[in-house]
Amino acid sequence: MTDRHPLDLPELRPLWSAVHDRLSSGRPVTRVRSGPLDDAGREALADLLGLDRLPGAEPTIPLAGLDGAVLDACGRPVRDVVTAILGPIRDRAAERELAAGRREALWGWLAGHDVVTAQPVLLEWVGHLRTNGLVDGSPDRTRSLLTAALTVLAALPAGGEPLPVLAARLLDGDSHALDDGTRLSSLVLRALAVLYGTDLPDVAEGRRALWSRAGVADDQLSSTVLAAGLRLDGDGPVARVSRICAEAGHPVSLTLAQLRTPGDFTGPAGPVHITENPSVLALALRRFGHHCPPLVCTSGWPNTAVIHLLRRLADNGASLHYHGDFDGEGIRIAAHVLAKTGAVPWRMASDDYRTAAPRVPSGPDPGRLTAAPWDQALVDSMAELRTAVVEEVVADLLLDDLANHRHG
Repeated sequence: MTDRHPLDLPELRPLWSAVHDRLSSGRPVTRVRSGPLDDAGREALADLLGLDRLPGAEPTIPLAGLDGAVLDACGRPVRDVVTAILGPIRDRAAERELAAGRREALWGWLAGHDVVTAQPVLLEWVGHLRTNGLVDGSPDRTRSLLTAALTVLAALPAGGEPLPVLAARLLDGDSHALDDGTRLSSLVLRALAVLYGTDLPDVAEGRRALWSRAGVADDQLSSTVLAAGLRLDGDGPVARVSRICAEAGHPVSLTLAQLRTPGDFTGPAGPVHITENPSVLALALRRFGHHCPPLVCTSGWPNTAVIHLLRRLADNGASLHYHGDFDGEGIRIAAHVLAKTGAVPWRMASDDYRTAAPRVPSGPDPGRLTAAPWDQALVDSMAELRTAVVEEVVADLLLDDLANHRHG
């Protein structure tokens, strides 16, 4: 058993606690206030300091005087004494500085993550999290939770999997990791709300709808993709119906169910152009008919069927080229399509916008703007001109581009 320090007296414990606490601040200390001391404590302090009368119940003691008295009493400085009695002295100032540095590093890591930089609107999500502090109490635990959230976001839109199946596949077999009400589920849903520009749902039905919009347990029949000129090789049903429609100069609407069991098909190996709005696809069919080049429409925010088809086409060697509206929502949709499919921008640069804007001198305001990862100057130009340019305004330019790729 370790012997107690000779100055470790019950009546002096309030004094040693006060000294230990002040020294642990990590800041310069010249005086220490102790107490409240009972009569025995006041007598013990008077004896230690060599006072000719009792101090008050809550005395303020110069640290230098106390240090000298402790040296005379036991030959050790007061720092050694309180360490022996109460344990190591901390440096709370250094601890706070270290913790602040770790928090800054965490938020910097999150803001610079590939999932966020590919879709800069998610910086709003990062800002919300930063404002509200650590998600799980410590930088390390928070980073672990955010890593899981980013893993899920990178995999969305999903292919119609139920939520427990998606969770088990992505999160070490834990089918309950994304259950409603978990911290991880809340993190991902907040990111999806920011991405789609909606309010965070406060009821279970709304949360299920938001998951569905991201392709989780999606309806395989109502999730469809519209295309034209899609001549696919192969004998599978998707290839056959796409060829029939293309050769007749008609659009084809493919369901997620068809795309998930497409049968054998390949191609096209050349460029496939993508538009945001069905009206542009309709104009292309009117102009080119059965000569229409491969064209896929996202119909606004792409659903699971759209992403599924585009990824399959890219895997078959097609190069994907995307065009959408020049407004805030259109830029976010474009960033999403590029990030999820590997498509490249098609007439979506700052110069394209500046050339098109005079066509709509009294155009609508573009709304909430977020960065375009492919062209940092684009959103600056939109913020300057404050004019939205929808695809239909530049449809003639898009169709002229497509003319170089028409079939036959």
